[in-house]
Amino acid sequence: MGGNRLMPRIEPDDTLMSREAREASDVVRRQRQRNRTVIAELAGRLRATKPVAVVTLARGSSDHAATFARYLIETRAGVLTSSASPSVGSIYEAMPDLAGAMVLAISQSGRSPDLLSAARGASANGALLVAIVNDESSPLAKMADVLIPLAAGVERSVAASKSFIASLAATLDLLASWTSDETIDAALSQLPDKLDEAWKLDWTCALPVLSSAAAMYVVGRGHGLGIAQEAALKLKETCGIQAEAFSAAEVRHGPMAVVRKDFPVLMFGQPDESLGSVVDLANDFAASGASIFSAGVPGAPGTALPVTHADPLVAPILQIASFYRLANALALARGRDPDRPPHLTKVTETL
Repeated sequence: MGGNRLMPRIEPDDTLMSREAREASDVVRRQRQRNRTVIAELAGRLRATKPVAVVTLARGSSDHAATFARYLIETRAGVLTSSASPSVGSIYEAMPDLAGAMVLAISQSGRSPDLLSAARGASANGALLVAIVNDESSPLAKMADVLIPLAAGVERSVAASKSFIASLAATLDLLASWTSDETIDAALSQLPDKLDEAWKLDWTCALPVLSSAAAMYVVGRGHGLGIAQEAALKLKETCGIQAEAFSAAEVRHGPMAVVRKDFPVLMFGQPDESLGSVVDLANDFAASGASIFSAGVPGAPGTALPVTHADPLVAPILQIASFYRLANALALARGRDPDRPPHLTKVTETL
């Protein structure tokens, strides 16, 4: 399983990952209160200027938060949203004309050189640079036209958890104010308490299968795809599993050929228009003999993981909170330290 046999015994609740993930509810409470004015002012500016497009700029877990943001901005604000490739600016020294666009840069550290280069280029090419950043002293925070602090506090575990959840909450907070959507605002008001509930849910029924898994799929759709991407990354970095994330709409376009008897699949769903296609895919996986674990996919074959029921917009946030507890326990079961994945550091300085 690739674990370190000499690693001293660590209890699941004693890891930094566990402690920091549990803080997510307090982070969201603090963040919403602190950012009320800056988000209201930015939302008013966006309603007045009507950006022609939104371009997201991020790496790693933050890029998965950007996937979440892209779906919601397009479906709720009706603005074309695309993910930028930081290397266009940092390696190729090119940058499209971004006049009239908003660039949404998301980062825990705000220090990765390629991200800074791309953000600098975006500003020089006419974009409104909005940064959602945890480290407020970082270069990205200082160069932004508008700074939205994550307010997550220090995050010491290499595996991001509370900062990822904070990024999702900040995105939703901006969307609620931008679109004047009271339903989103009400769902956000309930989110901290529901995060506390979600953290307590027990997903360890998946341990017997996943403890020996070498590879698996993680599936979501719509804004839940970003959560599937994040879960797959955590399974790689903390557990050493070759986990691949897919949209439920993409699996039949080739990836299904890999699925065989007992192949593990983790599926996420939220109660919106995308759910039917996720259930249909779960049935296809079952027909191929896969071992299916699902969260928020009623009627799916296999093992149903407990979820905290909530508005479809926040349901995926609660699911990733429950997943973090599983990933922490799974890493330890596989003989790995979730706080210190091999070959990784907290600030990834991509050029």
